[in-house]
Amino acid sequence: MTQETLSFEQAFERLEQILEKMNNGKISLEESLKLFEEAEKLIRSCNNRLVTSEQKIEMLVKQRSELVMDASQRPKTTPFASV
Repeated sequence: MTQETLSFEQAFERLEQILEKMNNGKISLEESLKLFEEAEKLIRSCNNRLVTSEQKIEMLVKQRSELVMDASQRPKTTPFASV
């Protein structure tokens, strides 16, 4: 699986595995560097997902307090903008 196809939970679990390997001190410098680079990518991916989720929640809360109805008296919806 690539980092883009991992769920947030899978990416976070992989980060924990990397941290455990790096903390045990029994890997080479080259392996440490490789794991560090992988961790950086995973951190960026997780952060982007968290930011997107936060934005969606903020929009939902805002819409709840500013409920706008459409012509059929149903709540008007707005698609989420991707980050």
